[in-house]
Amino acid sequence: MFDRVHLSMVREIQRQGSVTAAAERLHLTQSALSHSMKKLEASVGTALWQREGRGLRLTQAGEHLLEVATRVLPQLEQADQALADFARGSRGSLHIGMECHPCYQWLLKIVGDYLHQWRDVDVDVKQKFRFGGLQALLEHEIDLLVTPDPTPRPGLTFEPVFDYEQVLVVGRHHALAGLHHIEPQQLADEVLITYPVDIERLDIYNYFLNPAGVSPRARKVIESTDLMLQMVAVGRGVAALPRWLVEENAGRMGITAVRLGPTGVPKQIHLGVRTADLEVRYMGAFIEAARGKL
Repeated sequence: MFDRVHLSMVREIQRQGSVTAAAERLHLTQSALSHSMKKLEASVGTALWQREGRGLRLTQAGEHLLEVATRVLPQLEQADQALADFARGSRGSLHIGMECHPCYQWLLKIVGDYLHQWRDVDVDVKQKFRFGGLQALLEHEIDLLVTPDPTPRPGLTFEPVFDYEQVLVVGRHHALAGLHHIEPQQLADEVLITYPVDIERLDIYNYFLNPAGVSPRARKVIESTDLMLQMVAVGRGVAALPRWLVEENAGRMGITAVRLGPTGVPKQIHLGVRTADLEVRYMGAFIEAARGKL
């Protein structure tokens, strides 16, 4: 019956007040526009305009079609713009999964500037400490995975964004405070505070305690980073966290960092993405923003 071109024609004739002016705005000849008007009226089976002297007046049917054009055309124009933005990679959604418990504060530093620069990208952060981040990435539940333990898979790419050192966190007056480094045996009588994840996923066990065959006296599980640091500060245990996090909180929390072993435990944070999504502009921009953001 009628299409988008017809709606644009009705709207422009009403706006301009004449066929000649409307034809110029629509980049048509006057005769081509007049022919289209007659075809439209024939297809809908009723007159849409009535001549009044040299001008045109919409009939009731024409008024109805104008109302449709006024409502629908802006929506279609917005859709055109949105699709163009999607095609350019400047619009979309970025669902981020976290497998790095203490990285939330670091992530906020990136997201603030990023949202300002990419106003048409929605960002959502999923803090599921025990969820299968890799599977969620493969199944498109998330678009980006923050992880210190990348697992290569076909179709996925893991981009390293910053290096850090895993250290022991102790209270300022703890017996181990002030040492250059500690050996595994020195934790045998300590309460080790960790996040609620399996032991085999904890770096202090994998890279420090297990190779020496040492276990702490007890393990206490706490989900909140702030609460963990407060427990350490009052001498209720020790924890293993990134050095940058300890240094950011040392002044206000009364904590200090001690190296794990003479050479320390080096780590990297990676951002895992589906390889095909690396071509999306806003994805690449987020990865670049994350590099060195500490």
